[in-house]
Amino acid sequence: MKNALAHALDALGLAIAAGRHPPGATLPPEPTLGATLGVSRTVVREAVKSLVAKGMLVTGPKLGTRVLPADHWNWFDPELVAWQGAAGLTRDFLRDLQELRRIVEPAAVRLAAQRADAQDLAGLEAAYAGMREAVECGGDYVSHDLRFHQGLLRASHNRMLVQMSKALGALLRTSFEISTARAQGAVHSLPLHRAVLDAVAAHRPAEAERAIIELIDGAAEDIEHVLATRGDLPSLALPPKPLAARTAAPRNPPPLSRRTPPWRS
Repeated sequence: MKNALAHALDALGLAIAAGRHPPGATLPPEPTLGATLGVSRTVVREAVKSLVAKGMLVTGPKLGTRVLPADHWNWFDPELVAWQGAAGLTRDFLRDLQELRRIVEPAAVRLAAQRADAQDLAGLEAAYAGMREAVECGGDYVSHDLRFHQGLLRASHNRMLVQMSKALGALLRTSFEISTARAQGAVHSLPLHRAVLDAVAAHRPAEAERAIIELIDGAAEDIEHVLATRGDLPSLALPPKPLAARTAAPRNPPPLSRRTPPWRS
């Protein structure tokens, strides 16, 4: 039943995210959905319960099962974000994501620069080393990038931000997948990650905040470039696309005040 439920949930969730069941529409009756999906009515019922919990559906007497507008959806749910990614990422979705990052991450990094302990810094160094290895030798850059940014949120030692690091995972991966799709995107962003890490390790909150804002704004420009050139957008249903081996980025970037961001040069 578990595999059947996963299949039904993915099919229904993707259909709603893609607009095949638009907001306000009533889903077909359970027997019809079961026949379409090739599963039992019990499985359909469980899938609907899951989608109700994600804010995508509402059920009730004389109401049936109706699709709710996207404003009601739980955008911190990794499955929902993956369905939206598979259905097609919109400019509004990506704009909201970048605005969220610019609000949350700078504040979290300021706290991290004040509170990070040796274990936090070791985790950030390991994530950065994985990113650098991927740039220099090829490999999975995005997963290490995700661990780096989640590590920054954990290093804030704020329980709510730590919880947010888990919830933001799929959203952050979406941003990183797109920004690294730009040629040399990872090469350009690597020294900016180093600047963030150095400022956090040196316990310089203002410098750490400036560095993360520069990094986020650079990612936003990379995303705009990919959209403008109609580049392929990633599928979150697949593992992160590995980088090909390339020339290493600078390992010791100059201070932020003396460096021009690569995408603005």
